[in-house]
Amino acid sequence: MTELNNLDYNQIVFPKLGIDITINSDAFTIFGLTVKWYGIIIAFGIVLAMLYGFSQMKKFGLDADRAIDCIFAGMIGGIIGARLYFVIIEWENYKGDFKSIFNIRNGGLAIYGGIIGAVLAAALVAKWRKVKLLPLLDIAGMGFLIGQGIGRWGNFTNHEAFGYNTDSIFGMSSGKIQEQIYYMTASLNPTDTSKNAELVASLPVHPCFLYESVWCLLGFALFAWFSKRRKYDGQLFLMYAGWYGLGRFFIEGLRTDSLMVGNLRVSQVLAAICVITSAILLIVIGQKVKSMGEEYVLYCNTEESKQLLAEAEERMKKSKTNKSEDKTDIEDSEVSDEAEKNDDNNDSDDEDSDEFSEENNNDLNEDNINLEDKNNG
Repeated sequence: MTELNNLDYNQIVFPKLGIDITINSDAFTIFGLTVKWYGIIIAFGIVLAMLYGFSQMKKFGLDADRAIDCIFAGMIGGIIGARLYFVIIEWENYKGDFKSIFNIRNGGLAIYGGIIGAVLAAALVAKWRKVKLLPLLDIAGMGFLIGQGIGRWGNFTNHEAFGYNTDSIFGMSSGKIQEQIYYMTASLNPTDTSKNAELVASLPVHPCFLYESVWCLLGFALFAWFSKRRKYDGQLFLMYAGWYGLGRFFIEGLRTDSLMVGNLRVSQVLAAICVITSAILLIVIGQKVKSMGEEYVLYCNTEESKQLLAEAEERMKKSKTNKSEDKTDIEDSEVSDEAEKNDDNNDSDDEDSDEFSEENNNDLNEDNINLEDKNNG
């Protein structure tokens, strides 16, 4: 393996790819508050996922005006769930400092917690707003893949989510990563036989963030293609759970910073459960839908969905009409005001003209009188 010594703290290198760049985790400071690239990238991923979700609403038979509340609720629930999940598992590091629980600028968001929080929050609002949950989850699954695929680059700017030493072409390192490895190995018990004890700070490590990002974006591309061929509502979300779980199971096994409960990697256990559960449900539900034949109808093809979309379309037309009428009324009002102004100006001009004419007549009369007096004289 290639040894990497004397790297600057923010220097990131991929030696076999010839990449050598400097990335500071801090993006900028405003009013004394430091904004991290991590937060900016996470937010960017969320926004793209939301925009994609809105673009798919009609195709899945959902009224976007109603579903938007579910999406915002899911976004808030996802952030809360991701942080809560992380804090609960790492409670020993937070129980003495409650303020740090709310500080997510340096990371500390667990994806599985985010998924759980987002689904629960969206499901509650969907019930209140009378939005069909399964089509909404199908859209959410593809949105998750976008958000996760982009959001993982926040880990890159934080110099985190790396794995064990590797000699692969994608091996990477940074001064900050090397410092973390030094700290990690120094804090281990001398009798520790785990893989972390074998870490060497000067050697490249697996870029686990990169593996997961590529896996998620590849999954999104496949699911976007398959979405037009789906057989039943909820199928895409089950596929998402299985796809992401499969990739996460193997990638998590490479990581050095896994959330642990005893000797178990929590995310790896959850990933395995997701893969097994989704595979069983896909088979069982798929067989049931197949046996139903033409009796099963996707929600987007139901009369209920068509009626809701027609009502939404009607509301949009009325809104556009009202806006057009309001614009016309404003324009008419402006024209009327301009006409009144012109009339006032004309009246003023007429008054000035009358005064001028009267003054001229008076002057002429005076001239005539003077001329008569002169003749008489």
